[in-house]
Amino acid sequence: MSITVTERHEMRIDTEDDIALVRRKVRDMAQLCRFDVFMSAAVTTAASELARNVWVHAGSGSVIVERIADDDRLGVRVEFKDEGPGIPDIDRVLVGGYSTANSMGLGLSGSRRLVDEFSIDSAPGRGTCVKFVKWTPY
Repeated sequence: MSITVTERHEMRIDTEDDIALVRRKVRDMAQLCRFDVFMSAAVTTAASELARNVWVHAGSGSVIVERIADDDRLGVRVEFKDEGPGIPDIDRVLVGGYSTANSMGLGLSGSRRLVDEFSIDSAPGRGTCVKFVKWTPY
């Protein structure tokens, strides 16, 4: 299976307003992939949560939003990067309910449940990179 990138956008997350821009771009990509309303909402929510994490925990970062295709499906791939403090215990965070920002602590764990593929690379002092893919079921 070979993945082709059919559209790519690089964006900065430097202000709270940038979160809305990321959310809008991901929603637009989902619609171009013919996601139904529920799939579109899922991928948009995941992107919004992760963009907010970048802004809240690192202060700034970047995101790459791609429309992709393989032999049978269309999809949206999103990659968030920041140079923030990093996550000391990824397993604990992915269970849900753990927060360092006085929130419910469901951003990463909830986002992971909303998408088809999810990966996170982080360590204290070297920032965080989160990637996800949502595919059409057809």
